Amino acid sequence: MITTLLLLLLAGQHPDMQKGLEAADSCFANVDYETAISMYDSLLQLSPQNPDILWRFSRVYISIGDVMPREEREPVYRKAEDYARECIRADSTRSEGHSWLAASLGNLAMVVSDEEKVKLTTEIKNELERAIALNPEDDVAYSILGSFYRALGNIGWFERMLANIFLGSIPPGGYEESEVAIKKAIQIAPDVLRHQFELVLLYRDWGKTEEERTALERASQLPILVASDIPTQERIKEMLAEED
Repeated sequence: MITTLLLLLLAGQHPDMQKGLEAADSCFANVDYETAISMYDSLLQLSPQNPDILWRFSRVYISIGDVMPREEREPVYRKAEDYARECIRADSTRSEGHSWLAASLGNLAMVVSDEEKVKLTTEIKNELERAIALNPEDDVAYSILGSFYRALGNIGWFERMLANIFLGSIPPGGYEESEVAIKKAIQIAPDVLRHQFELVLLYRDWGKTEEERTALERASQLPILVASDIPTQERIKEMLAEED
Protein backbone atom coordinates (compact mmCIF):
# COMPACT_ATOMS: atom_id res chain seq x y z
CA MET A 1 0.00 0.00 0.00
CA ILE A 2 2.72 2.44 0.97
CA THR A 3 4.80 1.69 -2.13
CA THR A 4 1.80 2.09 -4.45
CA LEU A 5 0.83 5.38 -2.81
CA LEU A 6 4.39 6.71 -3.11
CA LEU A 7 4.47 5.83 -6.82
CA LEU A 8 1.17 7.62 -7.36
CA LEU A 9 2.49 10.68 -5.59
CA LEU A 10 5.71 10.73 -7.58
CA ALA A 11 3.73 10.32 -10.80
CA GLY A 12 1.91 13.52 -9.98
CA GLN A 13 -1.48 11.95 -9.27
CA HIS A 14 -3.56 13.18 -6.36
CA PRO A 15 -4.78 10.44 -4.03
CA ASP A 16 -6.62 11.46 -0.91
CA MET A 17 -4.27 13.61 1.17
CA GLN A 18 -5.49 12.13 4.44
CA LYS A 19 -4.66 8.61 3.26
CA GLY A 20 -1.22 9.80 2.24
CA LEU A 21 -0.65 11.34 5.66
CA GLU A 22 -1.86 8.19 7.38
CA ALA A 23 0.54 6.05 5.34
CA ALA A 24 3.47 8.35 6.10
CA ASP A 25 2.46 8.50 9.77
CA SER A 26 2.49 4.71 9.81
CA CYS A 27 6.14 4.80 8.74
CA PHE A 28 6.83 7.37 11.45
CA ALA A 29 5.14 5.16 14.06
CA ASN A 30 7.32 2.24 12.93
CA VAL A 31 10.42 4.44 13.43
CA ASP A 32 11.11 4.32 9.68
CA TYR A 33 11.98 7.98 9.54
CA GLU A 34 13.72 7.86 6.16
CA THR A 35 10.59 6.56 4.40
CA ALA A 36 8.36 8.91 6.37
CA ILE A 37 10.42 11.91 5.21
CA SER A 38 10.31 10.70 1.61
CA MET A 39 6.54 10.38 1.74
CA TYR A 40 6.00 13.71 3.51
CA ASP A 41 8.19 15.33 0.87
CA SER A 42 6.11 13.80 -1.94
CA LEU A 43 2.92 15.03 -0.31
CA LEU A 44 4.39 18.51 0.13
CA GLN A 45 5.21 18.67 -3.58
CA LEU A 46 1.52 18.11 -4.28
CA SER A 47 0.36 20.54 -1.61
CA PRO A 48 3.04 23.18 -0.89
CA GLN A 49 2.67 25.10 2.37
CA ASN A 50 0.31 22.46 3.74
CA PRO A 51 0.50 22.94 7.54
CA ASP A 52 -0.44 19.29 8.21
CA ILE A 53 2.70 18.19 6.39
CA LEU A 54 4.98 20.95 7.66
CA TRP A 55 4.50 20.28 11.38
CA ARG A 56 5.04 16.58 10.74
CA PHE A 57 8.40 17.39 9.15
CA SER A 58 9.33 19.28 12.32
CA ARG A 59 8.29 16.31 14.44
CA VAL A 60 10.27 13.77 12.45
CA TYR A 61 13.45 15.86 12.44
CA ILE A 62 13.21 16.34 16.19
CA SER A 63 12.80 12.58 16.55
CA ILE A 64 15.90 12.02 14.44
CA GLY A 65 17.92 14.62 16.32
CA ASP A 66 17.02 13.14 19.68
CA VAL A 67 18.95 9.93 18.93
CA MET A 68 21.95 11.50 17.19
CA PRO A 69 25.29 12.21 18.89
CA ARG A 70 24.97 15.46 20.82
CA GLU A 71 27.54 17.31 18.71
CA GLU A 72 25.55 16.55 15.53
CA ARG A 73 22.11 17.59 16.72
CA GLU A 74 22.02 21.35 16.18
CA PRO A 75 21.58 21.42 12.36
CA VAL A 76 18.82 18.81 12.60
CA TYR A 77 16.97 20.79 15.26
CA ARG A 78 17.44 23.92 13.14
CA LYS A 79 15.73 22.12 10.27
CA ALA A 80 12.87 21.16 12.60
CA GLU A 81 12.63 24.82 13.66
CA ASP A 82 12.45 25.96 10.03
CA TYR A 83 9.59 23.59 9.22
CA ALA A 84 7.66 24.62 12.33
CA ARG A 85 8.04 28.30 11.47
CA GLU A 86 6.92 27.57 7.92
CA CYS A 87 3.86 25.78 9.31
CA ILE A 88 3.00 28.85 11.40
CA ARG A 89 3.42 31.11 8.37
CA ALA A 90 1.08 28.85 6.40
CA ASP A 91 -1.54 28.72 9.18
CA SER A 92 -0.89 30.39 12.50
CA THR A 93 -4.04 28.86 14.00
CA ARG A 94 -2.60 25.31 14.00
CA SER A 95 -1.45 24.47 17.51
CA GLU A 96 0.97 21.84 16.21
CA GLY A 97 3.12 24.46 14.51
CA HIS A 98 3.54 26.33 17.78
CA SER A 99 4.11 23.24 19.93
CA TRP A 100 6.72 21.75 17.59
CA LEU A 101 8.43 25.12 17.24
CA ALA A 102 8.68 25.19 21.03
CA ALA A 103 10.00 21.62 20.97
CA SER A 104 12.68 22.47 18.41
CA LEU A 105 13.72 25.60 20.33
CA GLY A 106 13.77 23.65 23.58
CA ASN A 107 16.08 21.07 22.06
CA LEU A 108 18.28 23.80 20.61
CA ALA A 109 18.51 25.35 24.07
CA MET A 110 20.36 22.22 25.20
CA VAL A 111 23.11 22.57 22.60
CA VAL A 112 23.65 26.35 22.30
CA SER A 113 25.40 28.95 24.46
CA ASP A 114 24.01 30.13 27.80
CA GLU A 115 23.26 33.54 26.33
CA GLU A 116 21.19 32.02 23.52
CA LYS A 117 19.45 29.72 26.02
CA VAL A 118 18.13 32.71 27.94
CA LYS A 119 17.05 34.45 24.76
CA LEU A 120 15.08 31.36 23.75
CA THR A 121 13.15 31.02 27.03
CA THR A 122 10.61 33.75 26.38
CA GLU A 123 9.88 32.55 22.85
CA ILE A 124 9.52 28.95 24.00
CA LYS A 125 7.03 29.91 26.70
CA ASN A 126 5.07 32.16 24.34
CA GLU A 127 4.82 29.42 21.71
CA LEU A 128 3.64 26.87 24.27
CA GLU A 129 1.01 29.21 25.63
CA ARG A 130 -0.15 29.93 22.09
CA ALA A 131 -0.39 26.22 21.30
CA ILE A 132 -2.44 25.51 24.43
CA ALA A 133 -4.73 28.48 23.75
CA LEU A 134 -5.41 27.11 20.27
CA ASN A 135 -5.82 23.52 21.47
CA PRO A 136 -6.29 22.85 25.20
CA GLU A 137 -5.76 19.14 24.48
CA ASP A 138 -2.27 19.55 22.99
CA ASP A 139 -0.36 17.02 25.09
CA VAL A 140 2.95 17.84 23.35
CA ALA A 141 2.70 21.47 24.43
CA TYR A 142 1.88 20.56 28.03
CA SER A 143 4.74 18.06 28.19
CA ILE A 144 7.28 20.56 26.90
CA LEU A 145 5.87 23.20 29.23
CA GLY A 146 6.48 20.78 32.09
CA SER A 147 10.09 20.33 30.98
CA PHE A 148 10.43 24.09 30.67
CA TYR A 149 9.24 24.69 34.23
CA ARG A 150 11.43 21.84 35.56
CA ALA A 151 14.44 23.52 34.00
CA LEU A 152 13.45 26.79 35.66
CA GLY A 153 13.09 24.99 38.97
CA ASN A 154 16.69 23.83 38.65
CA ILE A 155 17.98 27.40 38.41
CA GLY A 156 19.07 28.75 41.79
CA TRP A 157 18.11 32.26 42.86
CA PHE A 158 21.67 33.55 42.45
CA GLU A 159 22.03 32.09 38.94
CA ARG A 160 18.61 33.53 38.06
CA MET A 161 19.63 36.97 39.34
CA LEU A 162 22.87 36.95 37.33
CA ALA A 163 21.06 35.78 34.20
CA ASN A 164 18.45 38.49 34.56
CA ILE A 165 21.17 41.12 34.93
CA PHE A 166 23.59 40.02 32.23
CA LEU A 167 21.64 37.90 29.75
CA GLY A 168 18.02 38.99 29.92
CA SER A 169 14.85 38.14 31.81
CA ILE A 170 14.04 34.56 32.86
CA PRO A 171 10.31 33.77 33.25
CA PRO A 172 8.99 32.74 36.67
CA GLY A 173 8.03 29.15 37.41
CA GLY A 174 9.37 25.94 38.90
CA TYR A 175 8.59 22.43 40.08
CA GLU A 176 4.97 23.01 41.09
CA GLU A 177 4.08 24.44 37.68
CA SER A 178 6.02 21.62 36.03
CA GLU A 179 4.02 18.96 37.85
CA VAL A 180 0.70 20.51 36.83
CA ALA A 181 1.72 20.71 33.16
CA ILE A 182 3.18 17.19 32.95
CA LYS A 183 0.18 15.62 34.69
CA LYS A 184 -2.07 17.37 32.18
CA ALA A 185 -0.02 15.91 29.32
CA ILE A 186 -0.31 12.44 30.88
CA GLN A 187 -4.06 12.88 31.34
CA ILE A 188 -4.44 13.68 27.64
CA ALA A 189 -2.02 11.00 26.35
CA PRO A 190 -1.36 8.45 29.11
CA ASP A 191 0.67 6.04 26.95
CA VAL A 192 3.32 8.50 25.78
CA LEU A 193 6.59 7.56 27.45
CA ARG A 194 8.07 11.03 27.08
CA HIS A 195 5.37 12.54 29.33
CA GLN A 196 5.69 9.91 32.04
CA PHE A 197 9.49 9.99 32.06
CA GLU A 198 9.44 13.77 32.42
CA LEU A 199 7.43 13.20 35.61
CA VAL A 200 10.14 10.80 36.79
CA LEU A 201 12.85 13.40 36.15
CA LEU A 202 10.82 16.09 37.87
CA TYR A 203 10.38 14.05 41.05
CA ARG A 204 14.07 13.12 41.03
CA ASP A 205 15.09 16.78 40.78
CA TRP A 206 12.48 17.69 43.39
CA GLY A 207 13.70 15.03 45.82
CA LYS A 208 10.32 13.24 45.95
CA THR A 209 11.65 9.68 46.09
CA GLU A 210 8.37 7.82 46.60
CA GLU A 211 6.62 9.67 43.80
CA GLU A 212 9.63 9.11 41.55
CA ARG A 213 9.47 5.36 42.11
CA THR A 214 5.76 5.21 41.30
CA ALA A 215 6.24 7.25 38.13
CA LEU A 216 9.24 5.11 37.15
CA GLU A 217 7.30 1.87 37.45
CA ARG A 218 4.50 3.31 35.34
CA ALA A 219 7.00 4.50 32.71
CA SER A 220 8.56 1.03 32.48
CA GLN A 221 5.23 -0.36 31.23
CA LEU A 222 4.74 2.09 28.35
CA PRO A 223 5.26 1.26 24.64
CA ILE A 224 7.97 2.46 22.27
CA LEU A 225 6.47 5.23 20.10
CA VAL A 226 9.55 7.13 18.85
CA ALA A 227 13.22 6.25 18.46
CA SER A 228 14.25 8.12 21.61
CA ASP A 229 11.94 5.88 23.66
CA ILE A 230 14.38 2.99 23.16
CA PRO A 231 17.30 4.55 25.12
CA THR A 232 14.77 6.00 27.56
CA GLN A 233 13.47 2.52 28.39
CA GLU A 234 17.05 1.33 28.87
CA ARG A 235 17.64 4.20 31.27
CA ILE A 236 14.45 3.35 33.14
CA LYS A 237 15.64 -0.23 33.62
CA GLU A 238 18.93 1.06 35.01
CA MET A 239 17.15 3.46 37.35
CA LEU A 240 14.87 0.70 38.66
CA ALA A 241 17.86 -1.59 39.20
CA GLU A 242 19.62 1.15 41.20
CA GLU A 243 16.65 1.42 43.53
CA ASP A 244 16.32 -2.37 44.15
